[in-house]
Amino acid sequence: MLGTAAGTRQLNGTCTSSVDMELFLHYSLIPSLFIILILSFLQRREHCRQRDDTSYLLGNCFGIIMPLDFVGTFSNRWSCGIAFGATANKVMFLFSEGYQPLQIPQWAQAFELLIGGIEVGLSHFPFFACLSSEFQLVSSILGFCYSLIWFAVTVLQVSQCPHGQFVGKYETLMFYWPSLLCLAFLLGRFLHMFVKALRVHLGWEFQVEEKSVLETHQAEHVKQLLRTPRPQEKKKSWFQTRIYEWDPCFQFPSRMIGTIVLAFICLYLFIVIEFCVFVYVRDELDVFENKLESYITFTNHSGVLTPVILQVKELISVTKGVWVATILPASLTCVSYLFHILVCYRKHIKRLWAGDKHFLPLKFHNPASSASVVAIARYSGWQIAYVLWGYLIIHVVQSLCGMAIMYGLVLPIVHNQGLEMLQGLGIGILTISIVVGLMILQMWIAASFFLQPKLGTADKQKPLALNNRKAFHNFNYFLFFYNVLLGLGACLSRLLISCLLGTWLIARIDRTIMQNGYEGADMGFSAWIGMLYVDHYHTNPVLVSFCHILIANHKEKKLQQTTKYWCLNQSAGPRVSARSRTRWFLLQTLINNPRLIIHRKLKSGHSSQESQILMACLES
Repeated sequence: MLGTAAGTRQLNGTCTSSVDMELFLHYSLIPSLFIILILSFLQRREHCRQRDDTSYLLGNCFGIIMPLDFVGTFSNRWSCGIAFGATANKVMFLFSEGYQPLQIPQWAQAFELLIGGIEVGLSHFPFFACLSSEFQLVSSILGFCYSLIWFAVTVLQVSQCPHGQFVGKYETLMFYWPSLLCLAFLLGRFLHMFVKALRVHLGWEFQVEEKSVLETHQAEHVKQLLRTPRPQEKKKSWFQTRIYEWDPCFQFPSRMIGTIVLAFICLYLFIVIEFCVFVYVRDELDVFENKLESYITFTNHSGVLTPVILQVKELISVTKGVWVATILPASLTCVSYLFHILVCYRKHIKRLWAGDKHFLPLKFHNPASSASVVAIARYSGWQIAYVLWGYLIIHVVQSLCGMAIMYGLVLPIVHNQGLEMLQGLGIGILTISIVVGLMILQMWIAASFFLQPKLGTADKQKPLALNNRKAFHNFNYFLFFYNVLLGLGACLSRLLISCLLGTWLIARIDRTIMQNGYEGADMGFSAWIGMLYVDHYHTNPVLVSFCHILIANHKEKKLQQTTKYWCLNQSAGPRVSARSRTRWFLLQTLINNPRLIIHRKLKSGHSSQESQILMACLES
């Protein structure tokens, strides 16, 4: 069997694809830069620079294009999320530090990783730029062609070498099918954009109006705040009460959707990579076990090391079984964390909208603005890294717990030592029960004999006022020495519980695992808080509604002024100066209201006699 596995690995290892994905990543920068230049040329600059700046020669062309609005965009959320999913394989290469485009010294490896991240981002920039561009017809064609290139190259890579060295059949497909699925979705999305833009260009459909600052769900949220609260008519279900309740007045921003989609795909790829490493280690351990088995056979089970070898073989077998068995619970734990992060985001951002900061530590009530801006840039990447490392740590902890269960409960039964195991288990449970019982007894004695009676019948507990002081001091004295020993166990339990909770919640970036007063040392939690504040200040529905009203009023006033002097503005001919237009408006006003002439300020050259003549003309 080992020979067959080795032969399969050797056969799969000889497969060489004609496509080098790392080399293709370098060459993909050429069409990427070409697409960026085209979209930048089409983009108009809103503010022109000074004449002394040479960039004015470009006119209003070559504006800065952005791939994605990480703060306040709610459109194309799932398309941008799928575009993030298409980058999952490259993100995993960066995460494993396997992609190193340059050969530089060890001390400068951080710069190498930065350059690699910029190159990966630049190669996938056209996906996001074409999705968010205003020029749908051109961007859809460019995005479709670029996505088709990536799709064809990935399919060629998978088809030429579908099998791998660890899992065996279709190992390459297991790695690349999420990216292929995302690229196929982008192809369909760009095709849909092209058809829609073409229909608008041909006049078959109307052009979509300019996008409003205020989103529909934000307006509904403000309306809901202004309505009188009504009592709930329909009782909420268990799922709505305990897990999640859909809110039509709330939408997650594109950044959160893209982060969660990419985190799911990266988590899947990380699990596959971990399983491949496990297969490799398992095969090596099988070879080691065969050597141990040959030693036992050679010594005819009478060697000095035979008992130790049998225990080592049992340890290897148990470890392999427990590691495989804990893959599913560790995966489900991290998947539940990803959904829970969305729930906590909505809960926390709504509390900030309502002005409630009590759920935050005191030092985070007024974070630095620069720290918040940096935090929103860090959050998405850190969230994915926390989930991946959290999965590995949770998997290790669950495996250790599984090993403890196996050696504490299962293996003694297998080795016909069930009675001894039950005896030890009973003694341990009885010891812990007595300790806990004594602690409860102390609480009962304190509540019954050392506290004064309740002040009123409606009081829930007795007041904190000592009673029977002499007995209380004797009680404290004799339990002092016992509590010293009990404190040792409490200290160990505190350490154990802190380790378990810390490792269990390591992937939860929305919750700090630091003690009270040391939350600032948790950089992940600081990034979460900073991101919440940026979203709170830029996407608060009340603030956005206020800005929308101001913009609408400004446009309305401008439209009224334009309509009033439409005939004048529509006149053909040379442009009129502002002074001439003002004089023309003055003449028109004085003709319509001649008595205003009397109240006009006279120039220094005009006499009072001229003003009297004007008054006589008006009276006549």
